[in-house]
Amino acid sequence: MARGMDVRRLVGRNFARIRRDKGFTQEQVEELSGFSQQYLSGLEAGRRNPTIVTIYELAKALGVSHTDLVEPDK
Repeated sequence: MARGMDVRRLVGRNFARIRRDKGFTQEQVEELSGFSQQYLSGLEAGRRNPTIVTIYELAKALGVSHTDLVEPDK
């Protein structure tokens, strides 16, 4: 990853994009993952610092690989 990259914002952008691409609302992901809608909103805004366990659980809820959430922008 590039030096100085804000990984929190990267994960948030990737999560939001994948969630929308799959047609999920934050509330639906809340039901699938157990993470609150408020947490998910903060994550998408880049205000949360998710652990690797959180990234794994969110990826599982979305039906993608955990690496999809940390993939740098193309």
